[in-house]
Amino acid sequence: MAPYLDSILAEHRAAAAHDTRSLERLVTSARSQPATRGFRRALVAASGSAVAVVAEVKRRSPSKGALFADLDPAVLARQYETGGASCVSVLTDVDFFGGSADDLRAARAACGLPVLRKDFTVTAADVCDARIMGADAVLLIAAALDDAELADFHALATELGLDVLVEIHDEAELERALTIDAGLIGVNQRDLVTFEVDTDRAVRMAPQMPAGVVRVAESGVRGPEDARRLAEAGFSTKIVGDGVLATKR
Repeated sequence: MAPYLDSILAEHRAAAAHDTRSLERLVTSARSQPATRGFRRALVAASGSAVAVVAEVKRRSPSKGALFADLDPAVLARQYETGGASCVSVLTDVDFFGGSADDLRAARAACGLPVLRKDFTVTAADVCDARIMGADAVLLIAAALDDAELADFHALATELGLDVLVEIHDEAELERALTIDAGLIGVNQRDLVTFEVDTDRAVRMAPQMPAGVVRVAESGVRGPEDARRLAEAGFSTKIVGDGVLATKR
């Protein structure tokens, strides 16, 4: 597992170990939230005529440092919606990405798009928190979870009305995602060991993904040529992060 991911997960699991909140109460609160906007449904609808775009609200990253530290998530979300994005992804990790739940709330309140909470989900409480803060979808990173966690968190999120983006990096993780009947699978093209982007990874993985799965390409989507290659490989959605942010500076 990548050094970055090791450190991030260690921090999140340490914080989870000190979380004394009642899971039962969190689940009850999550169930009482207003209906979600349909993250997967929005991607499917948009992919009928073009490659759907999930535009990202991200202040910084461990590998690149500050990207747009002083961004206004509300302003950015409105710009993304006006620009034709299908959904928004918001980094809520505080220590490594400079995000917060407040960023997600502000972005979602400012637009009508479905919003993905992009964070390092390591407990059932994290799943509940995503729903409570207003997310329409939650990210589960296969490399960060064992089989039981992946299955349990996927089931809980679905029960709470959240769509689930299961992130994979290779064939073994794809098999794990398919075992739990994941219908929304993202291929992260960023290598977990070197943290470098492999722009061929998604294209290699595409033929192994069955029909009916909404395929999402993550990282390394820099322009029209990348988008074209991914569309030809069968990817209906791309998540665009710092490439979009660079145009907003």
